[in-house]
Amino acid sequence: MNTDRKQTLILNCTSGISGDMTVAALIDLGADTEVLMDALDSFHLEGAQVQISRVRKSALDACDFNVILDAEHENHDHDMAYLHPDRAAHAGAPEVHTQDHGDGCDHEHSHEHDAHDHTHAHVDHDHDHDHTHAHVDHTHAHVDHDHDHDHAHSHEHGDHDHAHEHAHDHGHTHDHAHNHSHGAHHHGRNLADIEAILRSGNLTQNALEIALRIFRIVAEAESQVHGEPIEKVHFHEVGAVDSILDIAAAAVCIDNLGIQDVIITDLTEGTGTVNCQHGLLPVPVPATTAILSRYQVPFHIAQSVQGELITPTGAAIVAALRTKDRLPETFRILKTGLGAGKRSYNVPGVVRAMLIEDTSAQEDRSAEADRILMLQANIDDSTGEALGYTMEMLMEQGALDAWYTPIYMKKHRPAYMLSVLCEEADRGRMEDIIFLNTTTIGIRAFSADRTKLPRKILSIETPYGMADVKCCERNGEAVMYPEADSVIRLAAKTGQGYTQMYHAVKAYAEQHAKNN
Repeated sequence: MNTDRKQTLILNCTSGISGDMTVAALIDLGADTEVLMDALDSFHLEGAQVQISRVRKSALDACDFNVILDAEHENHDHDMAYLHPDRAAHAGAPEVHTQDHGDGCDHEHSHEHDAHDHTHAHVDHDHDHDHTHAHVDHTHAHVDHDHDHDHAHSHEHGDHDHAHEHAHDHGHTHDHAHNHSHGAHHHGRNLADIEAILRSGNLTQNALEIALRIFRIVAEAESQVHGEPIEKVHFHEVGAVDSILDIAAAAVCIDNLGIQDVIITDLTEGTGTVNCQHGLLPVPVPATTAILSRYQVPFHIAQSVQGELITPTGAAIVAALRTKDRLPETFRILKTGLGAGKRSYNVPGVVRAMLIEDTSAQEDRSAEADRILMLQANIDDSTGEALGYTMEMLMEQGALDAWYTPIYMKKHRPAYMLSVLCEEADRGRMEDIIFLNTTTIGIRAFSADRTKLPRKILSIETPYGMADVKCCERNGEAVMYPEADSVIRLAAKTGQGYTQMYHAVKAYAEQHAKNN
């Protein structure tokens, strides 16, 4: 697609989210599959095939993005018996799934939950054509957890010869045979290894930055969970070939669609335990928990679902892409896409993507609307020093703004009302600071709608020295506000007054913006 128009994306994650579900939804939304496949091929990763197809999921037609591992790299991550061994012992008859083969009929497939025996059927892709790209890797790695599966993959492995079928809608079938020797195994790639792979590929600068950001978020979480420096963390599931391709593919699709804002309002996780490289872990797994906590991602638990709905890759994608967690007051849906998962849980097993246009009435279309929280507390017996320290701590810990207003309380006592603006997710931290450092015994909270102009801080070389200037955009015009610290420093350096220096820096910044 590669549009110049910046678009807003809504991801509905009521069935959770994983890397492959996200990619499939974005492909269904219209991401260019040729651009995607060219980018993935440029990594020259071996050990996997990439296939895009159509599947039927909970009676819905959905896109499936599937990275199929060869025998050396297979880790049974789509195998419910492996993921939930406690259930495998009590399994009854094989599950029966339906898959649309394009002939108008539903074909039944028996799916035995055996950790070493999978038979899955592939279908053609309803878009331009079906893609299957074959590779062979010499690195032993493990993959991130993906989701619900209504179709399966057929893998027949000889000693070292693999034949892969490449099918197209226009009726041509190509068989590619690969002869290779297996290289030495190792226990996962580190962040430097993965960044080197990503940088080696044919990605746009924006797609590369998105992919790097997702992996660094995972690295931060793994570092926290294992108590290791970030450069020493070795990825297992998320460092495997399929997870690298999933994350790179998500970045390429987001870039190709021209997505600027991503709204996620309904992220859902399951319960129980799941089996992975580190053994049987509680859901959400530690890496996922660390990501959701660090980036303050709202989610809720579906108590009726026994299983992992949010994978570490999915959590990292949400943390990296999410710009808003509230829908516009009104909007128009431009296009929708449905991405299928691989696992079978008591949920539909899809991620729905929607491109939207905000139709909320706003005089200034460049302004952004969001909702914040206002906290207020009346304080009549704290010292000025305590109040000053409280404000410093509030601002340091993420308050959007804070101020004191002189008031009179009962019995005509002079006092101050502390007001704090913050994100709703930061409410607990702000209240703890207020209770700890003041004598108040009650805090009021109000939701407030806010309209804010897009802004960024620019460092500009002026004739007087470097200055930081806040640049805001309104109705397509840039408005410059020099930062006070820079004005004070330059005024002291040149011997000019504050007001004179402020207007001089402002004028120079405005001229600089016009010239650039």
